[in-house]
Amino acid sequence: MSLISGKHRNSCNQEEHFRLTPVAKLVKAAVIVSLASSFAFSATAQEVSTDNVNDAMNDVEVIDVVGTRKTIQDQIAIKREATTVVDGLSAEDIGDLPALSIGEALESITGAASHRENGGATEITIRGLGPFLSATHINGREATNGSGDRSVNFSQFPSELMKKVAIYKTQDASMIEGGVAGVITLETLKPLDFGKQRFQSELKLNYNPDQTNIDNSLQGDLGYRGTISYVDQFEFSNGKALGVTVGVQRQDISQPEAEYRSSSPSGSSLWACLNDPTNSNEGFFRSSAGDCEDQVNGSNNQGYNTSIDPVTGRAEDAGTPYAWTGSSRSFRQNETSDERDSLFIGLQFQPSDAWDINFDAQISDRTQAESRHDLVFLQKRVTPGITGENLITNNVGGILHWEGEERVESAGEQFSREENYRGYGLNFEHYVNDKLTINADFGYSQTKREELQISNRGRTASRPFISWDMGENIPHFTVTDFDVTDISNFTDSLRTRLDRENSRENEVVSARLDFDYALNHEHFSSVQGGVRFSELTFLQFGGNQGNGSRNQFTLNEANASAIDILQGCQIDFPETDFLSSVSDGNIITQVDSAGTVVAGGTGSSWATYDNVCFSQAVVASQNGEFGYPDVEYENPGTIDVTEKTTAAYVMANYDTEMGGKIVRGNFGLRVVDTEVTSVGFRQGFNVVTNELGVLSLVPSGTTDRLVSGGDYTEILPSFNLVVDYSDDILLRAGIYRGMSRADPGDLGYSRDFDVGDDDAPMSVTELLAVNGSGNPDTQPLMSWNYDVAFEWYPNEDSIVAVSLYYKQFNGGFQQQTVLENFTIDGVDYALPITNSVTTNEESDIVGLEASLAYRWDSGIGVKIGYNYADTGFEFEDSLYGDTFVTDLDGTTTQLTEGIIEPGAVPGFSEHVFSGQLYYQVGDFDTALIYKYRSEYFQPYTSNGTRLRFVDEVGVWEARASYKINSNIRVKVEAINLFSAPKSQDFFVEGNLGEVNDYGPRLFAGISLKY
Repeated sequence: MSLISGKHRNSCNQEEHFRLTPVAKLVKAAVIVSLASSFAFSATAQEVSTDNVNDAMNDVEVIDVVGTRKTIQDQIAIKREATTVVDGLSAEDIGDLPALSIGEALESITGAASHRENGGATEITIRGLGPFLSATHINGREATNGSGDRSVNFSQFPSELMKKVAIYKTQDASMIEGGVAGVITLETLKPLDFGKQRFQSELKLNYNPDQTNIDNSLQGDLGYRGTISYVDQFEFSNGKALGVTVGVQRQDISQPEAEYRSSSPSGSSLWACLNDPTNSNEGFFRSSAGDCEDQVNGSNNQGYNTSIDPVTGRAEDAGTPYAWTGSSRSFRQNETSDERDSLFIGLQFQPSDAWDINFDAQISDRTQAESRHDLVFLQKRVTPGITGENLITNNVGGILHWEGEERVESAGEQFSREENYRGYGLNFEHYVNDKLTINADFGYSQTKREELQISNRGRTASRPFISWDMGENIPHFTVTDFDVTDISNFTDSLRTRLDRENSRENEVVSARLDFDYALNHEHFSSVQGGVRFSELTFLQFGGNQGNGSRNQFTLNEANASAIDILQGCQIDFPETDFLSSVSDGNIITQVDSAGTVVAGGTGSSWATYDNVCFSQAVVASQNGEFGYPDVEYENPGTIDVTEKTTAAYVMANYDTEMGGKIVRGNFGLRVVDTEVTSVGFRQGFNVVTNELGVLSLVPSGTTDRLVSGGDYTEILPSFNLVVDYSDDILLRAGIYRGMSRADPGDLGYSRDFDVGDDDAPMSVTELLAVNGSGNPDTQPLMSWNYDVAFEWYPNEDSIVAVSLYYKQFNGGFQQQTVLENFTIDGVDYALPITNSVTTNEESDIVGLEASLAYRWDSGIGVKIGYNYADTGFEFEDSLYGDTFVTDLDGTTTQLTEGIIEPGAVPGFSEHVFSGQLYYQVGDFDTALIYKYRSEYFQPYTSNGTRLRFVDEVGVWEARASYKINSNIRVKVEAINLFSAPKSQDFFVEGNLGEVNDYGPRLFAGISLKY
């Protein structure tokens, strides 16, 4: 009694400090009720007589198929019953999709693969084709994202709250246009269709072995993911029915990541520098110390000159050896945190048998944070007589050994990204009579994203001697008489930057009206048609740094000393065994002038500091205000795009018998009209004429608003055929014309003026030269798509399916000069600008896709999916590829002769494989999964014109579960079991650019179901 009283008094004393949130109370109550109910159920079951049950079971054999076997059976059934080529996953209950995320779930579908970020699946490719060629729909509506492209980050959506995911590889006329590669669909549960009451809760604990090696200021060693869902139905005496489903999830985990990095090719930091011993004016053999891309006498930022020599018709530096070098090579240690709150709601109301009304909402708020600690070795500077003479490269110019004197930096970044998704839909389905059904749907989707970043730097005043050698996976550095773990070595040029960038809003508002009319016809079963209207808006705010704003401060040594700031903010290196799984030993070795290894400074760590402390101290030395700057709408860096689409379709469905075979499918036509309006801003100016009539530009202090646009209308026919050749063999074919629109971020309208080449311009056209980026009149990439398939279904657990497909693209990307209209001082002028356009160049893709599933009586089963593709599509790098320009008169001229091979279709992988071996007997269910993807070209979002290749990778996953009783199940799951890193090459395969080591991710949990 005293113990109870003591607890009561303690809780009263602390009531104002700690109180359970409503969600926490619900979780607590659910756990207590679940455990109590389970034990009561088990005890009661032992007391009840089983005579009647035994009698019934003697008459009827009931086999309840669940778990992995049920999931594979559902995949087989989805594929078999569809009239299009489709593969999918469905769950009997919410939370039953067998994956840790929607991305991982989609990866298990034949032909699907993912791009990995932070160790998990994000963007999904279909049949080896990049995500920009796919479309994603949630409950039949377009989904937005915060990347500026049309792909979707699937890690944003919890798999536990999804009912079904599917990939449509051929299309019919009723589907929303936009997927050349295919359409990814996500569906949430409809509570009345579900037909039963269900309460579920699940708690998963997250343990990442690599996280235990990190002293993480943002996240503890143990994370969690908690999910609660509730489904119920209410029937009323007047025949009305209401269904409700609610799902809530909270995730709070770490995402450990260790990195090796080189300067990226997206800007002007990575160069092909000349490696010619006979050339002392530039490159690695220049006669004086300096950057390898600069000439001793002549131009800067040159490197290998790909410009066409008019005399030879070849590149200026054709035949000259070169090597790739960036401004730096660095190591990055990360402290990470990933928090996500999700809420899914569904309401289904049937006021009568003639009406079905559904409302659904998906809300997801995600915040990713990283505290980054970088050791940076500057790279471009040549030490005469040393760097060039000791340089070793491979056959593509990738450096294998480098020597020279250069600065070293201890840098750091404090990064956070907040992304908020809102999706709402309202659907009315009216059964007018036995033949006619009318469906009206209204949708809204919005994604907001913003990134905040602190960037710090402390560097050496001198240039120690550095050399490095490429190991099996990453370089290893040797420094002479320099200790990277001594914070006092980085007291020069202290600087901090506070950035607010990539502040984006993406919205889609849509409405559609469809009808389905049943036909009493021996061949045609029904006819469908409808119209759809949508408006997509994409807004990226500009600032003083283009796509954002920056506050920058350098240390004022009159108010603070560098060593006091560094030592005052210093922290121990946060990680043990840094990059140990990809390194060949110590990543840094210190030697003295005699070459003897020095213990201090040798290892895999360096001097680090708290990023916020460092930044605040540097800002304070300038008497500045510590804070992130604001972004602006009326700014030259702003992208404001509105895309309005009107579409209409008609489609006939047939189901008949021909030659003794059942034949079914559909054919139809979709017409799509799209209109793009883009708003941009530029600094205002006045054109001033002097007494000689010569014109010049004078800033006016105002901001001019610019508006441009484009439009197109496309006709998209489609035909699908399924032949039930026998009870277990299907023959399938599909033809459709597909379209993929340009990314919204590429449809901007950024225009500015430079003074032209004329020394004494006498007219505006002589005075002004237009430059800028974005083309709102970019036409879509079109394709004809052909599929044929053979499918054998020996039983409900087995499938053998082989598909052949062919895609013929009509479009490519090329620089072209066009005239654009500009109003200057009230007068309209047509001025030329060179920009990226879609061409009529033809290319194709041919591929084979195969699926196999089989289960033995022992409980062991296997499922295999494989996709092979080959393409002639060529994507030229804008800096080191072949580039062309088409003049106003239609004449095409080659501007550069490239030194690297073009990339293929963005995201294209030649081979994609997924394999699953499972064992399920009784209440025990386990599976081992392997996913492989060959190398592919992945464009940057900041500059999608430069080549970056992601190397091939194979990733292992595993899961197991045991059903304790009908209410309780325990689970363990793991992704990236063997710590497969992600490796990237810049410009050309063989020039290592980045290696990301994630480590395995482990989850263990318990789920309660009633």
